[in-house]
Amino acid sequence: MRLFVALVPPPDVVETVCEAVDRGRRHTPELRWTPPGEWHLTLLFLGEVADDLLPGLTAALGRVARDRRPLELAARGWGTFPRSNARSSVLWSGVNGDTQALGILVDRLRSAADRSGVTVDQRPYVPHITVARSRPARDLASTVHSLGTLRSRRWEVREMHLVESLPESADRYRTVRTWALGWEPDPTPPPERSTS
Repeated sequence: MRLFVALVPPPDVVETVCEAVDRGRRHTPELRWTPPGEWHLTLLFLGEVADDLLPGLTAALGRVARDRRPLELAARGWGTFPRSNARSSVLWSGVNGDTQALGILVDRLRSAADRSGVTVDQRPYVPHITVARSRPARDLASTVHSLGTLRSRRWEVREMHLVESLPESADRYRTVRTWALGWEPDPTPPPERSTS
């Protein structure tokens, strides 16, 4: 299975990004614009994971999720990969907020994957939501300018997802597992103590 770990922004944040992306789409329609329903914030790309590694991997990732608290993020600004707009192939929305806690979460996920036998990319993490791709790479400076200012509200991130990538399918992504960040409170009230 081709897998990655991701966060999914809520619908109103997606709508805020959509309004800006519509301006960019009109300016540069030839880019391959990512459908808003596929927008996500990748935490860790795992690549092809053998079936025999999956149980240990999911258990390890789940432990990381339970050990982290919910965090707050917001969509802010734009960027490209490579960073120079002159020859870029990816256009993305930036993310700010609890980015230090987000970076710690990513580091813990990398360590968990490594201990589970899954080799992952160790390059510096840049939180982003991919909104468009260009093949071949091109100058995206005017497209970035056309997008204008982006400032979504902050949203509370309470869960993370293990997602399977299905590039040949109409539905490109399928959620395999979802974990709450932090221990879930017990919904059962404690028994009443006897006063006798």
